[in-house]
Amino acid sequence: MTSVATLPARDDAARRPIPRRYLMCRPEHFEVTYAINPWMNTADPVDRALALAQWDGLRAAYEAHGHRVEVIEPVAGLPDMVFAANGGLVIGDRALSARFANSERAQEGPAYHDWMAAQGFADVLAARETNEGEGDFAIAGERILAGTGFRSARGAHEEVAEFFGMPVVSLDLVDPRFYHLDTALMVLDDTIAYYPAAFSGPSARLLASLYPDAVIATDADAEVLGLNGVSDGYHVFLTDKATALAGQLRERGYEPVGIELSELLKAGGSVKCCTLELHQVRTAVGSGKD
Repeated sequence: MTSVATLPARDDAARRPIPRRYLMCRPEHFEVTYAINPWMNTADPVDRALALAQWDGLRAAYEAHGHRVEVIEPVAGLPDMVFAANGGLVIGDRALSARFANSERAQEGPAYHDWMAAQGFADVLAARETNEGEGDFAIAGERILAGTGFRSARGAHEEVAEFFGMPVVSLDLVDPRFYHLDTALMVLDDTIAYYPAAFSGPSARLLASLYPDAVIATDADAEVLGLNGVSDGYHVFLTDKATALAGQLRERGYEPVGIELSELLKAGGSVKCCTLELHQVRTAVGSGKD
């Protein structure tokens, strides 16, 4: 959508964690009673007690590494509300709440909007276009990478660019298993990790030109949602099943933190899906600030 230059790489030795602020939602009502993506199988029972324990483990990992976790109250009847990343987009003192593509999740948008409105942000807007928050919008320094093809509308890219005053790079998703951008691409610090096969040819080529030093995920790691992770600039929280990806990250100077979220994977979500980052300030990738 917007032409932007490739950002320079930085020295791996300079990596350091930056404290972040995250919003999460405990899976107290989590279940799989409908199927809106290829991961969901209503015949596969969910162990909610295990889902809660695994979610608690992710929250504890964030807090143990110095991050602040806010928790929104879960709403009965909204089993996917645990996937907080989809609830909206927050950058600085501006917040845009989601507008979901599927009727089963429609009421999550107002629930997250109410939480945002209560936080004292200077400007809180409910999306007009279909927009599934950080599921399809990834803050990468002074640009936003944005996915479309399955959930968020291309018109949402223009709405986000206007509201936040940032350039938005539009990317087409083509594989229904990777229905959100955050299932196929993860922002690291000075670069990204992604799975080229999840994108159209032009979008994959665009990413290759913007991030020539990107980490390329294997088929096996993409298929366990290994790219659905969260980086604080040094630690990378991701499924413990993505072993090759963890090795690549370690070679780049990152410290992988393996997380077990097998129950939530039954609904097509992993670490990032459970995590909405409340971005504090807007700065260039690799600047050492969030």
